[in-house]
Amino acid sequence: MASPTNFLLHAFLWLALATTVFSLSPKFYDRVCPQALPAINRIVKAAVHREPRMGASLLRLHFHDCFVNGCDASLLLDSNPAFETEKNARGNLNSVRGFEVVDKIKAEVDRVCGRPTVSCADILAVAARDSVVALGGPTWKVRLGRRDSTTASRALADTVLPSASMDLPALLDNFKKQGLNQRDLVALSGGHTLGVSRCSIFRNRIYNATNIDPAFAKQRRATCPRTGGNTNMAPFDPTPAKFDTAYFKNLVKQRGLLTSDQALFNGGSTDKLVKTYSLNPDVFWSDFAKSMIKMGNIKPLTGKQGQIRVNCRKAN
Repeated sequence: MASPTNFLLHAFLWLALATTVFSLSPKFYDRVCPQALPAINRIVKAAVHREPRMGASLLRLHFHDCFVNGCDASLLLDSNPAFETEKNARGNLNSVRGFEVVDKIKAEVDRVCGRPTVSCADILAVAARDSVVALGGPTWKVRLGRRDSTTASRALADTVLPSASMDLPALLDNFKKQGLNQRDLVALSGGHTLGVSRCSIFRNRIYNATNIDPAFAKQRRATCPRTGGNTNMAPFDPTPAKFDTAYFKNLVKQRGLLTSDQALFNGGSTDKLVKTYSLNPDVFWSDFAKSMIKMGNIKPLTGKQGQIRVNCRKAN
């Protein structure tokens, strides 16, 4: 009969082995397809060079994917008889974009690897990092080895995606449900240093908020009337194609575009961190990279779970 010590040792070894096999690793494709990550980087750089806004769009795809049942590329699936696409959820409809770039990446990666090797979920994670770098932001080692889901949930996306009208307690609660803390909330919100938003999303704030710089509100009203102009765009900060700290500097001046942006600097528990990031780019960069790794680790499918999709828009 095996001694208790031997049993515990075997149990520990099995656990270590299981963790090794199924945990994400930056080296996941190093042997099976070393050309994969350079191929992703080439296409992202070209797409962002052609249209800088695409960097923000690719970053957002990863974020909106991870918040709905984990980082499993469910957001990329089109509707079929079994489910409605997450692209139709309130936080995504007429808003998430960049799917053609993802398709292009997938085709090229499968070509250089000789077969479908890299999951669509991993493509989203790497493309998000490469987009940030292409627009002057920090880099980080993306942990890889995610697999793709075979299903999606519009209903869940409607429930769990953070909304532009949320106050600080709602935002903190929303992120906490994903295993993310207050520091992650502020750091990841800093992704709004890139990109633009639609008038229909920020109209209520620029006409009705009291915690808004009057000159900024007036400036935004010029392109966002009380009625009409729903799809008119405005940048989150003055440098929407540059990964910098202008977003946080704006918040300190009460120039947050969305209610959920200004909520981070409105006399609450996150004010101090917003101030820190506004003055210390290195601290923001370091925290953003850490929080992106943490977000990318939300409930991934690994091992034999899920699949490696041939086409990111539909299950095999």
